[in-house]
Order: sequence, then C-alpha cells, then structure tokens
Amino acid sequence: MVSTLKFPFFQKKRNSEDLELIRFILTRFGYRPSNLAHFEQALTHRSLSNSDSDVSNERLEFLGDAILDAVIADYLFQRFPSEDEGYLTKIKSKVVSRKTLGEIGELMELRSVIRYHKGRTINLATIEGNAFEAIMGAIYLDGGYVAVKKSIEHHVFRRYVDLNRILEEEIDFKSKLFIWIQKKRLKLDFDVVSEENVEGNWRYTIVVRINETNYGRGIGTTKKMAEQAAAKETLELMGEI
Repeated sequence: MVSTLKFPFFQKKRNSEDLELIRFILTRFGYRPSNLAHFEQALTHRSLSNSDSDVSNERLEFLGDAILDAVIADYLFQRFPSEDEGYLTKIKSKVVSRKTLGEIGELMELRSVIRYHKGRTINLATIEGNAFEAIMGAIYLDGGYVAVKKSIEHHVFRRYVDLNRILEEEIDFKSKLFIWIQKKRLKLDFDVVSEENVEGNWRYTIVVRINETNYGRGIGTTKKMAEQAAAKETLELMGEI
C-alpha cells in the first residue's frame, strides 16, 4: 500500500481534479479507483523527481508489466485452445510490445493526464506506454488480479486493441500455412516458377503445391515476398482467412 506520508500532495479531499481523474480511469479502463494515490503515482513520470521527492511510476510500471503479461497469457490461452506455445508466445509478445502499448496509450490520450516535466525532451509515446503498464499495477494494488483481467478483456481490448490486425501482422501467412498443413498432415512445397532480372530488379513467381496440387501463386521482388503472397492466396482458397 502506498503511504500518503510519502506523497504529501495526495493528502487532500476529493476536489474537481480528483473527480476528473476518477472519470478518466473509469472511462478508459472501466475501473473506479478506490485509493486514488495509486493512480496519481502511476501517472507521475520520473522527470518530476527531485531532491525533495522520489515520486514516479517506475515501480508500478514494473508491477504492471508482470500483471499484464499474466493477464494476456491467460486470455490467449483461453481464446486459442488448439494453438501451441510458439504461436501463443508470438502473439503475446506483439500485444505487450512497446509499440502496441504506446499506441494504446495514445488512443486513450494518456498524455493529457500524465504528470511530467514539460521543459524536457521526452518521448511521449514511450511514457504513455509506460504509464499504461503503471496503471495496470495501480488497478492490481487497488482491486486485485480479477479487476485487471476485467479491465483488459472487457474494456481495453474492446475499445483500443485490434487483435485481428495484430494476428495478421505477427503471424505471417507462410507460418500460418505451415501450421494448417501440419494439422492436416499434408505435404507442402513452395515451387519457384520463374525468376527474372529486369534492369537489375528481381521478380520471383512462386506457386504453393499441396500434395502435388497447385494452389496459390505469388509474385514479389524477393523469394520471401513471393512466398508470403502465395501462402496468403492459398489460405484464402482454403477459407482460412
């Protein structure tokens, strides 16, 4: 529990600023704070620290990172019961990446409530992602694991995370096709139909063959790009995407 003796500026009755913060957390995270000091700390960047105060959100960020990791792992485990550990790990890594958390923080407009030294050069996208994790830590201290889980699954995911886009970006079509082929126990080949060099630019055409039958065809300036295109067309033909 955070001691208000360590945070003298938190020793106050609920005023308009407090109520605004409560509304912000409730609107963005679907959670009503009880101990507001946790959330004020979560939104305080270390750039405000000085010799008189060591207040910052770094400890809560550390805690929130661990809790968020567990909640996302739990969610993906339940959502994809037939996928293996490798698939789940790739998706989790994408969801909790700095880039994704920064995007979520930006959509939530966390910078409007983060306390930081505006006279310093600071990457706002980074501190928004860090503040998001810190708020997860604050919710955990204030309401427990279930409160964080509900906030993520029923509010954050529904409003601020495009999981389908993340899946498409993280799991490439070739890997997805390999997974599908392995489940069906079929034979898969990527055959190079042609490779041309026109004025120094390569052009590859590749066809996917499943059990000796041609399926998707892909064209690209590299073999990898052509394979991805061929795999995507194959998955579309199979009705997998």
